[in-house]
Amino acid sequence: MKRDGPLREGFTTGTAASGAAKAAALLLLTGRAPAAVDVPLPGGGRMTLAVAVAELRDGAAFAGVVKDGGDDPDVTHGALIGCLVSRLAAAGPGEVLVAGGEGVGRVTLPGLPVAVGQAAINPAPRAQIAAAVAEAAQAAGYAGGLAAVVSVAGGEAMARKTLNPRLGIVGGISILGVSGIVRPFSHQAWEASIAEALDVARALGHPVAGFSTGRRSEALLRRARPDLPETACVQAADCFAFAQAEAARRGFEEIVWAVFVGKLVKMAQGLANTHARRGDTDFSALSGWCAAAGWPGPLARQAGQANTARHAFDMAPTPRDKTALAEVLAKEALSHMRRFAGQGPRLTLLVFDFDGGRLAEA
Repeated sequence: MKRDGPLREGFTTGTAASGAAKAAALLLLTGRAPAAVDVPLPGGGRMTLAVAVAELRDGAAFAGVVKDGGDDPDVTHGALIGCLVSRLAAAGPGEVLVAGGEGVGRVTLPGLPVAVGQAAINPAPRAQIAAAVAEAAQAAGYAGGLAAVVSVAGGEAMARKTLNPRLGIVGGISILGVSGIVRPFSHQAWEASIAEALDVARALGHPVAGFSTGRRSEALLRRARPDLPETACVQAADCFAFAQAEAARRGFEEIVWAVFVGKLVKMAQGLANTHARRGDTDFSALSGWCAAAGWPGPLARQAGQANTARHAFDMAPTPRDKTALAEVLAKEALSHMRRFAGQGPRLTLLVFDFDGGRLAEA
């Protein structure tokens, strides 16, 4: 059901882990399990979280917070993010050691903000967790060191639905969150994942960045370009300008895109982001491109009244006319690829129809 009004925000895995860590530390140091905890956010401000579970375990304390992604479609929504906190006798005063346990991934490839061999807890949430534990220690009057081991119930299965396996993060999910808050359908979050994937591809020495708008177009890209390993392929979704600029900034020799005709029209319009909420299809321009492709005048004008770009393509009287339109649009889109990427990299655009056949290459 479509929600009326603004979408509900949630909190990141890093914020959930911070809440679990603070609750566990308070239980360990005071003997009392809090019903809710107030934690700092990396981007400033604070948030109060309900504590779902808290219990003592053999001289340590465990607590868990249920991750709430708000209205964002997140595989970790509803997961129990836990933390086991224990005293560290050999640690320095006030030291907090943050580590990853069951369900938290481990980094195996270079290029990520976490070193190879370490738990996939990004720097901002790692600092957030440590700060939350330090607050608990201060409140309890404890000056010694503490260890906080983060866990995610079912994290390894969740990770299979994310980009983690491709990024070389094995065994679980990542603990993330630059701001600590999840904003629904965040293009910023998607851009962060694109940048991270490009960092990995560059660290592995790949000269080509392969972009697609989703799983199906990526499969077609890899079929068309068998020289591209999986780690060189990035699902950039709607982030057209961002992906181009970031790949160029990292010095890739070539940038190649695989797209279907629907996104192609948005790219030909020069939209920086091709999501439907960021810009409508310009059917007047599409009508002109149909005419430029040699379509009969009445049919080109009719295409300008189409419901969708796919509808317009289906109006093509012959397969040759459909290919001609794809070639016109690809040429337009390529000019915007160059605009967003600058003069450095070689650019390639592969266009596929909805049945997976290749319509054009620019």
